[in-house]
Amino acid sequence: MRLSWLSIVRLGLVQMCLGAIVVLTTSTLNRLMVVELALPAVMPGLLVALHYGIQITRPNWGFLSDTGGNRTRWIILGMAALAAGAMLAAYGVVVLEAQFALGLVLSILAYALIGLGVGASGTSLLALLATATAPTRRAAAATITWLMMIAGIAVTAGVVGAQLDPYSAGLLLRIVACVTGGAFVLTCLAVWGVEARVDAAPEAAHVPFREGLAEIWAERKARNFTFFVFLSMTAYFMQELILEPYAGLVFDYSPGQSTTLSGAQNGGVFLGMVVVGVMATGFKLGSLRTWVIGGCLGSAAMLGALTMLGQLGAGAPLTPAVVGLGFFNGVFAVGAIGSMMALAGQGRHAREGTRMGLWGAAQALAAGFGGLMGAALVDVMRAGLGRDATAFGTVFLIEAALFVAAAYMALRVMNRPAVRHEVLVPGE
Repeated sequence: MRLSWLSIVRLGLVQMCLGAIVVLTTSTLNRLMVVELALPAVMPGLLVALHYGIQITRPNWGFLSDTGGNRTRWIILGMAALAAGAMLAAYGVVVLEAQFALGLVLSILAYALIGLGVGASGTSLLALLATATAPTRRAAAATITWLMMIAGIAVTAGVVGAQLDPYSAGLLLRIVACVTGGAFVLTCLAVWGVEARVDAAPEAAHVPFREGLAEIWAERKARNFTFFVFLSMTAYFMQELILEPYAGLVFDYSPGQSTTLSGAQNGGVFLGMVVVGVMATGFKLGSLRTWVIGGCLGSAAMLGALTMLGQLGAGAPLTPAVVGLGFFNGVFAVGAIGSMMALAGQGRHAREGTRMGLWGAAQALAAGFGGLMGAALVDVMRAGLGRDATAFGTVFLIEAALFVAAAYMALRVMNRPAVRHEVLVPGE
């Protein structure tokens, strides 16, 4: 028995819950630390980097879910840890204002718990999808679940932003409790009974994990693509921790307005992913390589626009530029995911899981490194230049340069026919 379309959508609800909780920590809580508490941007940057760094344990969680014979248990336990971590992180922000040392300890514990929760739940979910989805439906399943995650991020950011004004500590805790509690309950309902009705037994391992990983790293194609993933995802995540503080400090956005802006950006990501799917499948326009390069260059252009708008200050049309950045990010993301899936089955012994684990680890490290580097550079630029708009704009231009470099690397790495015409939408 394989996963039905309804079961795939049910598992997509788990991915949606993951995105809904994580966006609270990377957008709302980050902005509160930098703007309302006037802390250096590098502090939330380090906390988010901690949660991404811990996700390098994803292969271990996958191994536990394989050998334990019950992936549903790890999905639910991971979501419980994530929900508890997000709630503790919100409380940590409240405590930081009065007792910095205690608040910092609570925040470190919270973000470590968030990283463990995302790793356990997310990896086990993807393992269940990979082993229980029919081969002809795997690409469609990946697309459905990814889009549902983006939808969860966009909707949560928009709704929380609308409800958070006027800001108070009590209101923040109530909102986070509703989101995390709702996400945990929905996850339990979504996964209940799904695994029991399908054949999700893992394939037998023929070689030890470390030996298999070493063999894959020796493959030139897999190694080069790992470098591309790290470079492009560093660019992708550089603005994650500084966009909302940018809106607050340069454009006088309130906490609710800046959180809504994050929702608008992720709405753009969702639209970009859908457009590429329709154009690539319905109209057969462009290869994945073309869409990746176009997404990288378009993202670079939108970052240039954000830099110029900063010189205008409050009243400038920030939202359209942010939506445009999200759109091109989405275009790039679909192409990158599709290429990853196409390359995962190539090479020695077709070790799809190990290759995806390698690239997933590269993505997690790049996300943490990119977010931390963006936040640290903003702090340095603000101290050295004295003007917020110029400081943020300089970092955006550095990020744009990385996207251009990623486009050039994609031109070199993704030029083989095996990844030129893969399609990543339902129905193919």
